[in-house]
Order: sequence, then C-alpha cells, then structure tokens
Amino acid sequence: MNDYQAPHQHLQDRVILVTGAGQGIGRAAAIAFAAQGATVILVGRKVKKLEAVYDEIEAAGNPQPLIFPLKLEKAGDAEYTAMAEGIYQQLGRLDGILHNASRFDNLCPLEIQTAEQFSAMLQTNLIAPFALTKACLPLLKRAADAAVVVTSTTAAHHPAAYWGAHAISKSAAEMLVKIWALEMETFPNMRINTVIPGAVQCPQRKKSHPGEVHESLPTAEAIMPLYLYLMGHDSAGISGQVFEALKV
Repeated sequence: MNDYQAPHQHLQDRVILVTGAGQGIGRAAAIAFAAQGATVILVGRKVKKLEAVYDEIEAAGNPQPLIFPLKLEKAGDAEYTAMAEGIYQQLGRLDGILHNASRFDNLCPLEIQTAEQFSAMLQTNLIAPFALTKACLPLLKRAADAAVVVTSTTAAHHPAAYWGAHAISKSAAEMLVKIWALEMETFPNMRINTVIPGAVQCPQRKKSHPGEVHESLPTAEAIMPLYLYLMGHDSAGISGQVFEALKV
C-alpha cells in the first residue's frame, strides 16, 4: 500500500483527529491529511509543537486545523467526553481518528520498571485509544465513511527482552482493534485497523535504537500512502487488519 496513489483531495470536507500530532509520524500524517483536504484536529502534549504543525498546514493553504492540547497519560473519561463535545460544537462532525501518540521511556528489564512507568505506558498506549474512540463513537457513527487507525510497533508481535510495558501495551492495543472491528460489523460505515510503521525516522526510534544512523532510515513521509489509504474511502470494508508499512 506504500505505492498507493491517493485521488486528489480524497479527504476533502472530512474531519480527522490525530494524536501525537506535534512530531514524527503524527506530524507527517496531519500534514498529509490536510494536503488532501481534511480539517485536522491536532492533539498532543506540547502546544508549541502543535502550533508549528498548525502554521505549516495553514502556510500550505490547506483547511485551517484545530489544536486540542491534552496529556493522554493523565486524561480520563471527562476530558475525552469534553473533547468529543468540543468537536461537535466547533465542527459538527468527525470522520476519522489516528491514534498515533505513544509513550516509550527506554529499554530496560521488567525487573526494574516501576508500577508508575507501567501504568503510564498502559494509559497512553492502550487506555487513551480506547477512551477517546469510545467518547467519539456517536460522531463516528454519524459519518458516512468513518476510519480509525492505531499505530503499533513490531515489538507487539515479536517478544523481546527489555521492551517491557511498551510492547505489552501495544500488543493489547492491537487486540483492542480486533475486538472493536468485530463489534463495528453492524455499522458498515465504520472500520478500524492497525499500522506497524517499521524502521522510519521518528523520535521514538532514536530512543529505542540509539546505535542506528537515523538519517539513513526512510522518513515518516515515506509511509504516508498507507495512512492515506486507510483513512480514505478506498479502504471501505477493510477492518480489524494489521498493515506493515515497512518490512523489518
């Protein structure tokens, strides 16, 4: 699907929420969605980074995005409900969500990971995609063609020492996608899928593979055709699947 050629403006008039939109894959996806005509909701922890993406989208003459600063590791039902209500009040619709925000502290044995670290990674990588999707379901159900995409990792499929709570939380998030896909079968307008980016340039990759020559890896922009495919109508009817952007 990385050879997919998105039809011109194939996301026009859609509203798409992107978590982790301030950097890396989330930033690249937000810009790519906006370039295809979508109004993008930028969600992340650091307002300055979100504002930089906002400015880049506006400078390109694409639809004006919105910024929703939110710390996913601390958010609860009230915050997600408020976000969904804010989206409805300001835009009146929601057509897609990219759950791209991810927490990765460092590689270390489970023996020394604290309960606080474990909880924070579960909160960001698993509970946030669940709670945010749940809060936005009424809006997604009303959309003519709704797509939810969750960014995962190869570590969720290949157990390896020292990946700890990060790999565990991502593996659980993939199960969440599969179960939700089954429950969405009664809503043919909705779909949910997982993307494993592979080895691309992004902040998390720098932390998890410090010995690599980062600049030698493909950029996040290189895998955007897959994200554009899954967020657009051409992927209608495809749900509960795991897509690998780059083979490792």
